[in-house]
Amino acid sequence: MLTIGQVAAHLGVTVRAVRHYHQRGLLPEPERDASGYRRYGADAVVALVRIKTLSDAGVPLARIEELMGASPERFSAAVSAIDDDLKVRIKDLRQRRSRIAALAAGDHLFLPEDVVVLLERLRDIGLSQETVRTERDTWILLAARYPDQVPQWARTKQALFEDPAFRRLYLTTDRAAGWDRDDPRLEALADEVNAFGGLRAPDADGARPVLALDALVAVTLMAAQTGKPVPAWERLIELCRIRANSG
Repeated sequence: MLTIGQVAAHLGVTVRAVRHYHQRGLLPEPERDASGYRRYGADAVVALVRIKTLSDAGVPLARIEELMGASPERFSAAVSAIDDDLKVRIKDLRQRRSRIAALAAGDHLFLPEDVVVLLERLRDIGLSQETVRTERDTWILLAARYPDQVPQWARTKQALFEDPAFRRLYLTTDRAAGWDRDDPRLEALADEVNAFGGLRAPDADGARPVLALDALVAVTLMAAQTGKPVPAWERLIELCRIRANSG
């Protein structure tokens, strides 16, 4: 037979917790022995293990009180139901953990893997942080509107960066963000942009955005839409359109 202190230590609970279980009617309080101590037998230990296990599983004490007086069959069925509920909660927590981990993984939470790889490529070639962020925002909106097409578009654009001339063009346009709107260098840049696709109308089925994703100036539209227009880029688009229409 065990004292209340020994039982509490064995179960990893406080003496106060055991007394609280007595007060709630979850566990009958044993009579005192001749020496004035309350002694706990094996049945009490089993009951306390059940109470603590159910409590640790998040079962309310009122529900535990109900289960402690249930038949073995009913108790077993209730435990199975609690276990099923825990499985659902564990699955939900795992999904939450996955999303929390994704928050620390940069753009993976918002974009398909192919786009994330593309953005890393843009950083690797030395594109400015602001331009990369603007392009990322563009892809986020495209992914919401064209979820099935975006991965292929991103892979197509990745392939363009195998061309050194295209990489140079991208970097030049990035630097052009700091040029004046009337900078004469924009004329030559517009010719280069159009040589790599330039401005294109969308396909009849809407399979492509207004600007082809292999057109460098896609980021300009996003800049304008987000309230951060870049005058030099706006002029670049105008020049590209003029050249496309005159051709």
